[in-house]
Amino acid sequence: MEEYFITKDTLINNAALNAIAYIPTEHLSKLVDPDFFKKLTDKDFMRIATFLAQKSFDEGGCPIGGVIIDGLTRQIIGKGHNTLGQENDSTTHGETAALRDAGRLAKLKGLGPVDFRKTTMFTTLTPCIVCCAQINNRCHFEKVFIGDITNAPSTEALLRAGGSEHIEVLEDPKAVALYSKYSKVRPDLHFIDWGGHKKLDEAKADAIKDKHTPQ
Repeated sequence: MEEYFITKDTLINNAALNAIAYIPTEHLSKLVDPDFFKKLTDKDFMRIATFLAQKSFDEGGCPIGGVIIDGLTRQIIGKGHNTLGQENDSTTHGETAALRDAGRLAKLKGLGPVDFRKTTMFTTLTPCIVCCAQINNRCHFEKVFIGDITNAPSTEALLRAGGSEHIEVLEDPKAVALYSKYSKVRPDLHFIDWGGHKKLDEAKADAIKDKHTPQ
């Protein structure tokens, strides 16, 4: 009988969900009972994505996490977080990190490109237009859950216009608070991640203008 680190009887709490965020995806099947994942709600999976966002923030990066699960088994097939701050990689957002992880895991199993049509994406921040293009034109997820539209304008309408039908806003208060803190303590990285140095220059120019505008 296989012994799991997280069993089907393990309580669903932040400690267990945080551990899952840190365990490499290829080891989840060995350490976490599949029946534990079946107990998790959509909010629980969003909280795992939030812990990935926290991991990125602690590493000096943008706090955005992504988790992809199989729609039938509820098992995690890919997860990750933004790495702009850690690796100077402007292409790896929470969503794309999860996509890459899913592809890497499939490759380890000897499989080809992943078919995402029966999977669900959880992302802690509303997707940028580049990630929206991936979701609409490549992945065609069965469902997409957005974890924060408080700190950035919602792109739900853009996703729906691109053909994604099952979009749901599922804000995690911890993710919202974390990104709010990040945008204040690391504003340069925040603007660069969303729009490059052009966006950062525009933000700085607006700040100077506001400073000199009579109230």
